[in-house]
Amino acid sequence: MNAVARNLDERTLSYSEAIREAMSLAMDADPTVILMGEDIGVYGGAFQVTLDLIDKYGPDRVMDTPISELGGAGVAVGAALTGLKPIFEFQFSDFAALAMEQIVNQAAKLRYMLGGEASVPVVFRMPAGSGTGAAAQHSQSLEAWFGHVPGLKVVQPSTPEDAKGLLLAALADPDPVLIFEHKLLYKMKGHVPKGHYTVPIGKAAVRRQGKDLTIVASSIMAHRALEAAERLSVEGMDVEVVDLRSVRPIDRDTILASVRKTGKLMVVYEGVKSYGVGAEISAMVAESDAFDFLDAPILRLGGAEAPVPYNPDLERASVPQVDTIEAAARRLLGGEV
Repeated sequence: MNAVARNLDERTLSYSEAIREAMSLAMDADPTVILMGEDIGVYGGAFQVTLDLIDKYGPDRVMDTPISELGGAGVAVGAALTGLKPIFEFQFSDFAALAMEQIVNQAAKLRYMLGGEASVPVVFRMPAGSGTGAAAQHSQSLEAWFGHVPGLKVVQPSTPEDAKGLLLAALADPDPVLIFEHKLLYKMKGHVPKGHYTVPIGKAAVRRQGKDLTIVASSIMAHRALEAAERLSVEGMDVEVVDLRSVRPIDRDTILASVRKTGKLMVVYEGVKSYGVGAEISAMVAESDAFDFLDAPILRLGGAEAPVPYNPDLERASVPQVDTIEAAARRLLGGEV
């Protein structure tokens, strides 16, 4: 593509606009794609992501469901088994706890239990994360819960471009996919290509090249890690930032290649530190040949071992911020860990 063509293709959308465009493209191309969820129709969704789609596609394809996450998710799984491609939106990812039976015991296992004769092509959209003052029952990062379940795929787009591409990839996948969308990213703007494209599920992105330290992060933490890396670069510390993008499957090759290059690893994630994504990545590295390249302990920087507080200052302190990422990286680079 020449420079003129690239400039013509340059445009900016917000994260929520990119998701909405992906859904609209899919619904235009495939009449089996339907939307389901509480208040997604006339109201446009809790975060206005489905705004105006009911006007375009009507209530038969943009369906407001009753206030029953278990029931709504069950209908979505059943619809997928009949040949439809439902996108089910939870108002908050926390509310998926009410639908664990359908997600974990039905959607994740039916292909296996039916000998591969059936698939469950359902997409669950999960607004997640802290930073909006929504308190303990509306602010969790639960991607590690679902990453533990064989049969599910779990992704965390960090940019508008990835939000669109991963949703379109999820719709093309025969298995259930959970998309965790950080609430603080909905208004973030960035370049989004026109038309249909996909971002491969299971492929990380190296957002910044470096030689001294690998930071693996995802969702909003990828942005905070990048900002911390830029601050450190002023002092000559060269940090590589790997945006995980996919929790399950995880991109083993990209992570291990980065660790072999830098010799140091820090994993940054918003979920509670213990039993989380950081533990899985740390174990993966420890069980590989990349372990021999490490010249410092692996450092995990995760959320506090507590429910997310309502108080704004405490909420901020409960999850990694740019300052804490910078300080932890500085300690690791300085041999203080």
